Amino acid sequence: MPLAGKKIVLAVTGSIAAYKTPQLVRQLIKAGAQVRVLTTAAAEAFVSPLALATVSKNPVLNSVTDGSSWNNHVELGLWADAMLIAPCSANSLAKLANGLCDNLVCAVYLSARCPVFVAPAMDEDMWLHPSTRENIKRIRSYGNQVLAVGHGELASGLIGEGRMAEPDDIVDHLSRYFSDDNKPLKGLQALVTGGPTYERLDPVRFIGNFSTGKMGIAIAEALADKGASVCLVLGPTHLRTYHPNIKTIQVESATEMYDASTKAFVQSDIAVLSAAVADYMPEEIAAEKIKKTDSTLQLQLTKTPDILATLGKSKTHNQLLIGFALETTNEVEHAIDKMNRKNADLIVLNSLRDEGAGFGHDSNKITLIGRDGFQRSYPLQSKQDAAAVIVNHIQELRHAEKTV
Repeated sequence: MPLAGKKIVLAVTGSIAAYKTPQLVRQLIKAGAQVRVLTTAAAEAFVSPLALATVSKNPVLNSVTDGSSWNNHVELGLWADAMLIAPCSANSLAKLANGLCDNLVCAVYLSARCPVFVAPAMDEDMWLHPSTRENIKRIRSYGNQVLAVGHGELASGLIGEGRMAEPDDIVDHLSRYFSDDNKPLKGLQALVTGGPTYERLDPVRFIGNFSTGKMGIAIAEALADKGASVCLVLGPTHLRTYHPNIKTIQVESATEMYDASTKAFVQSDIAVLSAAVADYMPEEIAAEKIKKTDSTLQLQLTKTPDILATLGKSKTHNQLLIGFALETTNEVEHAIDKMNRKNADLIVLNSLRDEGAGFGHDSNKITLIGRDGFQRSYPLQSKQDAAAVIVNHIQELRHAEKTV
């Protein structure tokens, strides 16, 4: 039983779907979990705290302070192996996405160091509203898992999307997450690079590119979800991941990324180099801001260290090395050449010719190119789905190595 002994904080917010939560608690306990329940004030209009306390065999908490005592939200966040927010109303979703903290549920969420699972519940128009879509995207970017909503009759009487996932489905989802069978990369160390690099010209200017790090973070999270311990070497970007299996090292320049990556690779079983590393850097960095005087400015550039080639030279037969190639002409030919020259096991090819793919987009269109003529193209899909494709292929490569 994957949930046996697992400590779960269930946060119930103000949606009519809250009436299902006593049954959800029963099923979690039947699966072997310990459950502590939190509610918002709005939730108690839909479900009785007494009912939840009875089935969970623990008092229900609904405020940071309770008379003369203090409900320690930090302690709850550290106690839990998982936090489940079900149902999560549109209002609570907005608070979680934007870091607001005006109730115990939000306080525990912001203190939690465990995986967080969110089961939204709202009317279809609210679910499809652009602000809700943006909030869903944001909490996913924090490393939280969002359970799919159901389709059916809603509280408004309309038929559509927005129903909270059924208790059976929620328990199945948590069971799969904690199942060792769902962790095929458990015990492995992975290195992922992501984002751009900035090469300073002077104290205020740099040479860079338009990479955001979305693809690298998605790959790191996909590997971590499969059980790997991930070292993410991340260039300058505002994006972050909070997955408990990911350690992030933030760098700025290609040289810093090179140093961090070569150090981490020694202990890595898998390396995925998805960062958009600058090919050249200034030979000298001006100590003061370069003044605009002449009509032209000449910069002397030198090559940056080649991370993929360096790791390819030191790679052992037990390590997998995956590189990325962003091409504009003769894409496949150049990608194959890059794989062979740099001793990579797999190249992920992106093309700037594909609308909706590449830098800054939430979607990507990739072609996987491997040894022995392997080549497979995929349609435009979210970067999370593209990351899952890449990680699934990594699993296949590791399995093939073991059977040789």
